[in-house]
Amino acid sequence: MFDLRYHVASLAAVFLALVIGILVGVGIADRGLVDKAKKSLLEQRVASLRAQLNQASQRSATAAREQAAAQSYIKETYPVLVHNRLRGKRLALVFVGRVKEELRSPIESALTDSGAVQVRLRALKVPVDDRQLDSRLAAFGGQQDYIGKARLERLGRALGQELVSGGETPLWNVLTDSLVEQQAGGTKQPVDGVIVARTVPPQRDGTSRFLFGLYEGLSSQSVPAVGVESIDASSSAVAVYRSAGLSSVDDIDKPAGRLALVLLLDGSPSGQYGLKRSADDALPAFPSVAARG
Repeated sequence: MFDLRYHVASLAAVFLALVIGILVGVGIADRGLVDKAKKSLLEQRVASLRAQLNQASQRSATAAREQAAAQSYIKETYPVLVHNRLRGKRLALVFVGRVKEELRSPIESALTDSGAVQVRLRALKVPVDDRQLDSRLAAFGGQQDYIGKARLERLGRALGQELVSGGETPLWNVLTDSLVEQQAGGTKQPVDGVIVARTVPPQRDGTSRFLFGLYEGLSSQSVPAVGVESIDASSSAVAVYRSAGLSSVDDIDKPAGRLALVLLLDGSPSGQYGLKRSADDALPAFPSVAARG
């Protein structure tokens, strides 16, 4: 998505480099190494570049005001736009890492405002202890397909599928003590959508493969699966969400982000939404009647 702020920043960097070069030339001219006509030309080019930068800055300021106005409008209309839009829908919330209130609060606000019901919350311990997982799986038998480091992605995928589909969840039954540090709600009910929030830095090796499999499992179940983060997240998970097939919202702490989350859970086209450069657009299109089921 085109962002005028970054365009202006790039222009500023180019202009600054040019101006420095020109000013060096002017300094040489002042020492008598360049004739007065060339010095005058250099000065004119500096003035021209400064004027262009000023115009770009003014456009940036205008864009910033327009963006602020749009955010204000969304904030005022948000309650009406989301009211009962997800009424009665059962949703699961997965934290990769500890639950953080600065993420949990806006997510739960969006669910409450739209009439959704959070039936399941899981906060995962990371990094995963693959030896402990293997030991648990071996002790309970019948889970040989998921034992071993090379199979962590397959294990994550199966756990993601179980989390969404509910019913009998043999893997979660065996591994909850090893994988989960905080939970709420049972496993029986299927869910109509799932939200993922990563609160830890990007993981490596086996944990990275396990999480990628988990995301793929969540996104494979024909219900909306959305990864969220705040606008000032220290490390973005949007790229991995995209690769695993999840939609994403990168400004969940803003009214526009909460609206985007509700729309995606209601059946809007999947994609990456928000205010960061990785976003496809600020907001998804409103879902059609057919998409809402």
